[in-house]
Amino acid sequence: MGAGTSEVSRLLLWQFIKPVLWASVIAWPISAYAMNRWLQGFAYHVELQPWLFAAATMLALIIALLTVGAHCHRVARARPMTALRYE
Repeated sequence: MGAGTSEVSRLLLWQFIKPVLWASVIAWPISAYAMNRWLQGFAYHVELQPWLFAAATMLALIIALLTVGAHCHRVARARPMTALRYE
């Protein structure tokens, strides 16, 4: 009865992926502007490439998925009776 472990895990993971994606969308222009201003102070500097921002977003997603996924899997597989015993 009820949702299985995979459904609960998928729902929880999606709830944590959305804020990470929104934070990335907000952070891209701000960080690009700040980095360009900072790099202008150097005689030699690199141009910012879009793949750097995409890689940062992917790294943030991987960290979020691993962290939340491990915890969510442990919680989804827990026995409800154990949690209810202390209520």
